[in-house]
Amino acid sequence: MTIYLDVIWLLNFFFDSFLLFLTAIILKRKVKKWRIFLGALIGSSIILFYFTPYVAITSHPVMKLLYSILIVYSAFGFLKFRYFIKNLLTFYFITFMVGGGMLGLHYFFQTDIAFINGALMTQSSGFGDPVSWLTVLIGFPLVWYFSKHNIEEIEMTKINFEQLVRVQVKIGEDSMDLKGLIDSGNQLYDPITQTPVMILEIQRCASCFPAALIQQSQNPEMLDFSTIDPSWANRIRIVPYRAVGQEHQFLLAIRPDQVVIMINEKEITVKKVLIGLSHTILSSNGDYECIIHPKMLTKTNISA
Repeated sequence: MTIYLDVIWLLNFFFDSFLLFLTAIILKRKVKKWRIFLGALIGSSIILFYFTPYVAITSHPVMKLLYSILIVYSAFGFLKFRYFIKNLLTFYFITFMVGGGMLGLHYFFQTDIAFINGALMTQSSGFGDPVSWLTVLIGFPLVWYFSKHNIEEIEMTKINFEQLVRVQVKIGEDSMDLKGLIDSGNQLYDPITQTPVMILEIQRCASCFPAALIQQSQNPEMLDFSTIDPSWANRIRIVPYRAVGQEHQFLLAIRPDQVVIMINEKEITVKKVLIGLSHTILSSNGDYECIIHPKMLTKTNISA
């Protein structure tokens, strides 16, 4: 079998270049092209050692890890430890994803046929297999394209996480039907119980709350329970929070019986939640009356 080392090296150089470019695209890294090609040059040079007496050392997992670190360092540099580890893990993820797709395409279109013990079998012919080269040259761009496309779809799904949903709040015998915005930036929790806090624009739902409670919610620091109905007073929580340019603010929150979120034709029932009463207008055009905490969409009872 004839092995064309220069062709093998060149193919691996382009392969590593595409992997590093895809890693940069996924992580949105602004990297100079010469650094990408430098990393690919270092990555593809390992092929040369496979035909030397040092093949045992080169193929060792520890050496491969060190080689990967050198590749990622050459391509993306080192700003801080977390930045570098994210680059390295994403590079591994892209490599495994694309490599797995390539391997699947290779064996799917494998055409080397032989009869073994009367059965029709397929076999791989190593570096000299023209089907393998064809799979790499044609299959890799396809796998690369679909991998990039699918990751972009996942990213769009994440963006669509911030969407409008129907919300039903139940407190005692009362029920409120609202429009809510799922906001991944809302990270407000009760510091004692770690209960997520959704935000409700009180002006839109003033008729559903006692007048004394609405008045008290304007100054939670001066809360006077004697003016509030006991059935409501037992539901009250005071949640500290920080706003831009302000510190040590407090928000009056109510513990509902349950909150039901209707999303994608499913109902998510949340019982461990607090409703923060806000006097700030959440949507100037009235698109929504409350802001949903993202934690409310996890570890809940979901029914179709």
